[in-house]
Amino acid sequence: MPVKALPGAKSRLAGLSSDAQAHARLVHAIRGDTLRAAREASGVARVVRIGDTDDVEHDLLQQRPGLNEALAEGARYAVAQWPGDGVAALVGDLPALTAIELARTLTVAAHHETAFVADATGTGTTLLTARPSARLDPRFGPGSAARHGARAAALPAGPGLRQDVDTADDLRAALLLGVGPNTLAVLAGQQSSAVYRHGAS
Repeated sequence: MPVKALPGAKSRLAGLSSDAQAHARLVHAIRGDTLRAAREASGVARVVRIGDTDDVEHDLLQQRPGLNEALAEGARYAVAQWPGDGVAALVGDLPALTAIELARTLTVAAHHETAFVADATGTGTTLLTARPSARLDPRFGPGSAARHGARAAALPAGPGLRQDVDTADDLRAALLLGVGPNTLAVLAGQQSSAVYRHGAS
C-alpha cells in the first residue's frame, strides 16, 4: 500500500478542511480505515506500506519517485521476502472498504495470474494482484483500468473496494456506503467545529 507524505497527499481534499492540520487528520483517517480493513481481511498475510519520504510511517522507503515505481519496489521486496505468496497493490484511499469485500475479491484473484479492480468510474484502478508465478506490473494513473485490463483479468468487487477518494464528491459517495470509524470520527469532529465557528460568528 503506497503512503504519500503530506502536504501533497490528497491535495484535492484540502478544501474540505479548515487548515493543514485538519487535512492531515482526514488523510490519516482514510489511510487508517483502509489499512484496518486490509489487515483484517481473510487471506491477507501482511500489509507492507511503501513510503515516499521518511516523514510518513512506512515499512519500506521507495528509492525512485512515482506511484508505479513505489508499487513495483514493494512487489519486488515482497517476492524476495515471501516468495510463496501472491502480491496485491492496494490504494490507500478506500475509507468504505470492508475486510469481507477485500477477502472475497482476493479469493477470486487467486485463480488468475494477474488481475485488477476498476474504480467506481470504471477508468481507474484500486487493486492489482499477481500470483506467485506472475510479476506485478503496476500502471496506475489516469486511464489505468484500460492499461491493466490489457494484461490482467477484471475482478468483481464490492462498492467499498471500488470507491477511492480523490475529491469531495468521492468522499460523499464513500459516506453513503459507510466509511470506517477513523474517517467518520474525523468528519464528525470537523462538522462540529464548523457548527461551533458558525454559532460564534
